[in-house]
Amino acid sequence: MNAKRVIAVVPAYNEEDNIISTIEDLRSNAPNIDYVVVNDGSKDRTLQICRDNGYRCLNLPVNLGLAGAFQTGMRYAYEHDYDYAIQFDADGQHSAAYICEMVGIAESTGANIVIGSRFATSKKPVSARMAGSALISAMIFLTTHNRIQDPTSGMRLFDKTVIPIFASGLDFGPEPDTISLLIRWGYGVEETQVEMRERVAGESYLNFTKSVTYMLRMSVSILLVQWFRRKK
Repeated sequence: MNAKRVIAVVPAYNEEDNIISTIEDLRSNAPNIDYVVVNDGSKDRTLQICRDNGYRCLNLPVNLGLAGAFQTGMRYAYEHDYDYAIQFDADGQHSAAYICEMVGIAESTGANIVIGSRFATSKKPVSARMAGSALISAMIFLTTHNRIQDPTSGMRLFDKTVIPIFASGLDFGPEPDTISLLIRWGYGVEETQVEMRERVAGESYLNFTKSVTYMLRMSVSILLVQWFRRKK
């Protein structure tokens, strides 16, 4: 049987301080997979650094946000006939060392989606942000009867049946509400324990206020908006 073709999709916006370490992590710890950086209209040197280092990079001339950048990467994965695509952050928090394990779980269980979970076997710490994560988990369980321990993890694997949905659907972002919707549509999800690093440079766009707004928006979308969507 031929080896599965796997690609890491790396959306990047103003990650000049992190992009080299992120790609070198992929090269060192997941050397058998491909990657593509999607430069999301960065205003810093992210694009130039990718070009100087010969990184495979798609350039968006304007900032589309995570959903648009991720869709661009998934369209690339679809057009190049990859079996699996990994959502992989450019900020250095994800570890490429877990990718082979995630692929193995997808192959052994037949899961369409594998989430790199911080809480598959570890307990969630007590904090306002984790309370929001617990709320989203509860909403997913309420609407799908599936328990997802780390719905906000940004490290996710998608198989060949899911890649076209993200590649062509304008309203399919890599967010918990989409995962909930895909579960309702019959796609299988597994979680595996991973450790994530702290961001060492740059700033996350999610401050406390934005985090609360995000959690509430996801909960409403899972409970109401996504519930009325039908599979094409």
